[in-house]
Amino acid sequence: MKWVIENETKKIEEKRLKEQQVVAKMIELYCRKNHSNRDRDNLCSSCRELRDYAKARSEHCPFMEHKTFCNNCKVHCYKPEMREKIRQVMRFSGPRMLMYHPAMALWHLICIRREKKRIS
Repeated sequence: MKWVIENETKKIEEKRLKEQQVVAKMIELYCRKNHSNRDRDNLCSSCRELRDYAKARSEHCPFMEHKTFCNNCKVHCYKPEMREKIRQVMRFSGPRMLMYHPAMALWHLICIRREKKRIS
């Protein structure tokens, strides 16, 4: 029984990490193409703040085991200002992810379709 719980916890943490990686790559792409004032972290201060905020929200998400990505969640925990920023990033970076990170983009699309089918 303990092994099952540990295995399930590990799967949730891997899922959380993967979601954070996808969001971070999308923010990096958005920043690289739209902002010129980047530092050693390759992000401007606004995009770094958004990435850190998104990571913090993901780390504290109580619904991680039941959802794939935030856009499939019934509860939106982002502040309105940050929600609008992440929406802009997703709109811009989503279509471009196929060119810059094709494997990650395909994985993301498959997960979203599978989740929508499961919900329906």
